[in-house]
Amino acid sequence: MPKKPKKVKQAMAQAIKRIPPDLIVTIDGPAGAGKTTISKLLARQLGYRYLDTGALYRAIGLLALEGKTGPDDDQALAGLCQGLEFEFLADGGLKVNGRDVTGLIRTPEVSMMASAVSARPVVRRYLLDVQRDLARGGGIVAEGRDMGTVVFPEAQVKFFLDADLETRALRRYEQLRQRGDMSASLEEIKRQIAVRDRNDSSRNLAPLRPAADAVRIDSSALGIRQVVDKMLRIIKERNF
Repeated sequence: MPKKPKKVKQAMAQAIKRIPPDLIVTIDGPAGAGKTTISKLLARQLGYRYLDTGALYRAIGLLALEGKTGPDDDQALAGLCQGLEFEFLADGGLKVNGRDVTGLIRTPEVSMMASAVSARPVVRRYLLDVQRDLARGGGIVAEGRDMGTVVFPEAQVKFFLDADLETRALRRYEQLRQRGDMSASLEEIKRQIAVRDRNDSSRNLAPLRPAADAVRIDSSALGIRQVVDKMLRIIKERNF
């Protein structure tokens, strides 16, 4: 993609400076839509903090797998959640009780368990308070699946990022390959994402859906920078 002219960059930088420093920006959407990469870049552009709420559910999914806790065992899940301390690292990683779980929570197995435990009220209630506490004071870009509908319904800017299934599966496949994970084929990843889509959108508690006031963006044919620039334009056009 061609670089922006210097004057365009300067104009954009000046416009970003006029954006309030304490907004809550939410980015919801299904697996593989590009939420993580785009949210990190958008937060960096705004000078905001980045909140990867999906990583919190993945961490609990990882702990459930390690402890052989069933995804429908609410009593065991409640005990598992007690006393957890989350720390987001500067590079976007995550520590749980001082343990770096960044690489461990990105496997297909953990993804499926995260989807299962995220449907349990006991887990969602616990993480609701955690997420709101982490976002205290604003100046944050929060990505997940119910940020704009449940966790931060008062957010000033809401996006719903989507892409077609083929594109999302290919993106996840390439991400795993870049990490050296050769455990799943493209077809298997596509199947897993389709199952997760059904689970996330059909659950009774906080189903995946766009907030009524969210701006929907289809990233199927857009590059990362194009999506971020579009989001920045939308934020800059708001009158806060």
